[in-house]
Amino acid sequence: MAIIILSVIATFMFVISIMYYLDFRKERKQIRKYTTDLYQPDEQRRSFIVLLGDRFDKTDLAKPMNEKLKSANIPLTPSEFIAAQIVTFMGLVLILSNMFQVNFTLSLLLSLIILGVSKRVLFLLRKNKMKERFAEQLPEICRVLANSTRSGLTLNQSIHVVAQEVNEPARDEFKRLAHELSLGVEFNKAIESMEERIDNREFKLFTATIQIQKKAGGNLSTILDEMGQTLENRKVLQQEIKTMTAEQKYIAYLVPVIPIFLVLMMNNIVDGFLDPLFTWIGIVLLVIFIAGIGLTAFLVRRITNIRV
Repeated sequence: MAIIILSVIATFMFVISIMYYLDFRKERKQIRKYTTDLYQPDEQRRSFIVLLGDRFDKTDLAKPMNEKLKSANIPLTPSEFIAAQIVTFMGLVLILSNMFQVNFTLSLLLSLIILGVSKRVLFLLRKNKMKERFAEQLPEICRVLANSTRSGLTLNQSIHVVAQEVNEPARDEFKRLAHELSLGVEFNKAIESMEERIDNREFKLFTATIQIQKKAGGNLSTILDEMGQTLENRKVLQQEIKTMTAEQKYIAYLVPVIPIFLVLMMNNIVDGFLDPLFTWIGIVLLVIFIAGIGLTAFLVRRITNIRV
């Protein structure tokens, strides 16, 4: 009898919970509709900091940084990159001063050094990232051009199609090329100007092929198909090389970090552990250590940089 009563109560409570849940969903939809009507997406409020950052991004001071970020294929605006540096600097100061018990003045200095070196290394490693990303899109660009010309479009019209179909960073460059062609710029001059901006070996081969075919005539779609397949095979081979050399690259990056982390941990455990570092012998050893790290990273990068 008790089991039957418990079953009836459980069923009754389950029905009530379902009713409350449905009522909650209805109220949530009404609240969402009310807030959507109250705050239109086109009229969203923007903070003073965001507006200030947008204004800074439009100044001449931000243009060199914007070009640098674009060349490194970093999807940030100059103001966002500066904000990220400030946040990173504050985080480094807190970590060094609180976690590793480093003197506050020294932590400020070390944070500035680490941030400056990291920024330089980041831009150095990603110096030609945009060009490499553009080269990776060449097989897709060749296929789009081949399909467009095969369907009866002219080469100039096919370039407009590429500007609409491909992703960044090739989209901006082909939009610029299509705009120049629309303004009446000669094709060879426009494509040579684009080649100077990209400055990539694969893209130079691509432009040379198009110029020769445009001048001599022939089946451009077939040539582009073959070039796209060749570039795709080249891309696969480069990816295999990156996979085979990835372990050595990561070891070269991790080996210098481990002793630095251990020294900071020991300074957290033993008071005054870093004091000998500020003697003339410690400074000499620190310089030798930094030089060895730089030389190791350089040699590993040169050895693993296999070109095909």
